Amino acid sequence: MKIVMLEPLGVERQVIMDRAQPLIDEGHEFIYCGAPLDEKEKIERAKGADAFIIANKPLTADVINAAENLQMISVGFTGIDHIDIDTCREKNVTVCNAQGYATNATGELAIGLMLACLRNIVPYTQIAKDGGTLAGYKHNTLMGKTVGIVGTGAIGRKTAQLAKAFGCELLGYSRSENAEAKEIGIKYVSLKELFAQSDIVSLHAPLTEETAKLVSKDLIDSMKKSAILINCARGGLVDSRALADALNEGRIAAAGIDVFETEPPIEASHPLLNAKNVALTPHVGFYSEESLSERVGIVFDNIDAWLKGEPINVVAQ
Repeated sequence: MKIVMLEPLGVERQVIMDRAQPLIDEGHEFIYCGAPLDEKEKIERAKGADAFIIANKPLTADVINAAENLQMISVGFTGIDHIDIDTCREKNVTVCNAQGYATNATGELAIGLMLACLRNIVPYTQIAKDGGTLAGYKHNTLMGKTVGIVGTGAIGRKTAQLAKAFGCELLGYSRSENAEAKEIGIKYVSLKELFAQSDIVSLHAPLTEETAKLVSKDLIDSMKKSAILINCARGGLVDSRALADALNEGRIAAAGIDVFETEPPIEASHPLLNAKNVALTPHVGFYSEESLSERVGIVFDNIDAWLKGEPINVVAQ
């Protein structure tokens, strides 16, 4: 089998090669990738591949079709909305993800963005550097707030656990109720009720046709004036223009945003880049030394299991 990396996984080459060595010893060909590739380079590299290793960059139909023998894709990421899944299904390609590798890292960032918004950490950094003082900002604690979790999968539940440790009340919304989420203390309500009742809304839902721009102007308008929106899931879940307008007009208090409709660098014209009271990070929720190391293990475990005819973490086939 020819196993081809199409993008880096964010760790040292030796970490990858140590994990790939057993496959090489078994006679499989392994092609390492240590730097980003453009579309043309991906197409050329894909030729002859039986399996791909990718992360979170777009994987188009052209690249998938260039690999006539492609049978499997091991995705070093949780979501798969950056992959042309229809083409994968047409070619009977098994797609396995790295679900769980970034649960802790993303949950911690969601809490970090909540604290950044509540305690004005972003503006105060510059104020302190300029020799300023409190400058009239209001301060709020996380303790006692009602946190609404949209999407109660693993990352949503981790965020809820952390919020509960801060003394928060928990509301939840998901397509189906989760027993573990209820044990944590999440009370399921409708999406409309969650947005209206929460002091902080934290998004952890996947991006699908049904959830695209789920957070609409109407939902944003239903939030408390003192409310905060956190998005560490997918940028496409939110109507960014409507959110920016609400922030600029003071109709909600703040937002903490880690994800956008496209991967960073974000175009200067994006409405949230110049919005008021927003803490922004360039899609780093998944990114920690611990999580990147863990995902390498999952990516290769996926390949090992697939080669044995017992695929794991299958999200499409």
